[in-house]
Amino acid sequence: MLTVQQLTKVYGDKIQYEALKGINLTVEDGEFVGIMGPSGSGKSTLLNLLATIDQPTSGEVLLNGQNPNRLNQEDIAKFRRRELGFVFQSFNLMPTLTVEENIILPLTLDGEKIGIMKRKLKELAPRLGIQSLLKKRIAEISGGQAQRVAVARAMIHQPNLLLADEPTGNLDTKSSKDVMGLLRQLNEEENATILMVTHDPLAASYCKRIVFIKDGELIHEIARHSSQKSFYEEIMIELARIEGVDNEF
Repeated sequence: MLTVQQLTKVYGDKIQYEALKGINLTVEDGEFVGIMGPSGSGKSTLLNLLATIDQPTSGEVLLNGQNPNRLNQEDIAKFRRRELGFVFQSFNLMPTLTVEENIILPLTLDGEKIGIMKRKLKELAPRLGIQSLLKKRIAEISGGQAQRVAVARAMIHQPNLLLADEPTGNLDTKSSKDVMGLLRQLNEEENATILMVTHDPLAASYCKRIVFIKDGELIHEIARHSSQKSFYEEIMIELARIEGVDNEF
C-alpha cells in the first residue's frame, strides 16, 4: 500500500534544518497506524510529505507503487483528491455549505454524477450516524459531529489511504472516543487503511501499530497484541521512556 524509502526533508539554505533523516516506513492494506513523538520530532512534516502537500528533499513516497511527486501539479491535485482522504484537527469544513454538501464536495470537484453522489451519501451517512444532520449548516452541529462529517467527507470517494492529523485535538473526551471508535470501525469493517498523527495516548490505543519518531528519525514501534487497555499502558511506558531521554539533557 504505502512505502516510504529513505525520506529526508531539509529546510533553509544558508542555515539548514534537517526535519526528517532517512525515514523508512511501510503501511500494509488495512492497517491502522499511529505516529507519535515529541513536539518538533517531524510528525507533521512526515504527514505533509505523505499528503503531497510538501515535497521531500530526497527519498520517495510510493502509494500502490506510484510516486505522486513525479506528477505535474494538476495530476498531483487529482491524485490527492482521488487516492487520499484527510481528517484534520480543525475539521476544515466549509461553513457556508450544509453537512451534505461538505461530504460530497470531493465528488463534486471530480464532476461525479448526481445519482452516484446521492447513492454513496445514502450508504455512508447511516454508518457514521450523521443521517439526521445532512441538511444542517456546520455552525449548527457540535465539534464531535463536525469531525464525523469530516471523516465522511474523507471516506466518500473510498480513498486508498486515510491520513488523520490530530483528529481528536479539538474534541472533549466523549467526542474523542466516539471519533476514534468510528475510525476503528472503518478500519475493521471497511478495511480502510489509516495513518494517524497524534500526541494523545488514548487515541493512539485505538490503532493496531504505533511508530515513534524523534529528532526526525523513526526510533521504535509497537503493535497491539492484546486488549486496548494493555496497549494504552504500553504506549504510556514508551512515551515516558522517550521523554525521559529528553530530560537528561
